[in-house]
Amino acid sequence: MSDADAARAARVLGRPFDINGLTLPNRIAMAPMTREFSPEGVPGADVAEYYARRAAGGVGLIVTEGTYVDHPSAGSSHRVPHFYGEAALAGWRQVVEAVHAEGGKIVPQIWHVGATRDEGQGPVPSAPPMGPSGLGLDGAAKGHAMTGADIDAVIAAFADSAAAAERAGFDGVELHGAHGYLIDQFLWGTTNRRTDGYGGDLASRTRFAREIVEAVRAAVSPTFPVIFRFSQWKANAYDAKLAADPAELETLLAPLAAAGVDAFHASTRRYWLPEFEGEDLNLAGWVKKLTGKATLSVGSVGLDKEFLGAGWTKETASTGIGLLLDRMERDEFDVIAVGRALIADPQWANKAVTGRLAEAEPFDAKQLSELR
Repeated sequence: MSDADAARAARVLGRPFDINGLTLPNRIAMAPMTREFSPEGVPGADVAEYYARRAAGGVGLIVTEGTYVDHPSAGSSHRVPHFYGEAALAGWRQVVEAVHAEGGKIVPQIWHVGATRDEGQGPVPSAPPMGPSGLGLDGAAKGHAMTGADIDAVIAAFADSAAAAERAGFDGVELHGAHGYLIDQFLWGTTNRRTDGYGGDLASRTRFAREIVEAVRAAVSPTFPVIFRFSQWKANAYDAKLAADPAELETLLAPLAAAGVDAFHASTRRYWLPEFEGEDLNLAGWVKKLTGKATLSVGSVGLDKEFLGAGWTKETASTGIGLLLDRMERDEFDVIAVGRALIADPQWANKAVTGRLAEAEPFDAKQLSELR
């Protein structure tokens, strides 16, 4: 990378950014990535050190791996961290302290997997899978359709976890509404066939997500940032669409923005692809245009192998970062979230901001076997 390109990277990526009073030192976030290194749902010292290394490496905002809310059917693994219970929350306080000691900012992602969960999976094997209509992502019967009491319990669980995050010293909270998990199952017509007020057209299907946002907003301070992550694609359907055009996207987002979302985290497989025909904006760009809210974009940044989409190689690092800088310089979106590249190299953010991405260690799936 030339000196001019390095200076441009420092100028564009190194700008501070504010989300509801939370000032990020730069425009790089760590994307949430499930790691399953928390036995019985309790994050230990190794998890704290893992996140602290990324804070020390210059990440402006860390979004933790998905963490289960306090509901029996919320999770499917004994090794994914909880966001409830004395032991787990004590572990998370240690994570926050470690990240803050390195000057970092951190928010937990809180999560309910819904009908993606199979019978007998942990952390509560006896709990039944459930979703809006008792359907899996393939549209086939799975688990049971949530009752009104089920819906109320899950909404309360999200609010309780968000309040716990604020008490633990986190800098905000992210709600996982993407990738075919529970909130997304309510948003998507394939999995939501309800005929009550939580189903029907797209506007009605947003009710569950809206009520979660409202409950979370009421449970935390007005200046505690609330981020909402969503996606068009699902784990089993990369071409799925919640919104076929900008008007439908506005129908989806407007109630959530009005309910108290401070920033939207728009998850795409390849951040550089336009979301709708006729304009070059990606999904996060459309979100910003339609809502005026802060936006995080994500999708294969910094990868050198095909894995849900190619990124760029060491040999073409300057070209790859140039594509990102072009979009960020025109403020198409506000923050770029980076996933597997940060698993590979905790110093990725510092190297990006200082024009040294050619030195970044490339991602290899073998790196997933440990917390580096």
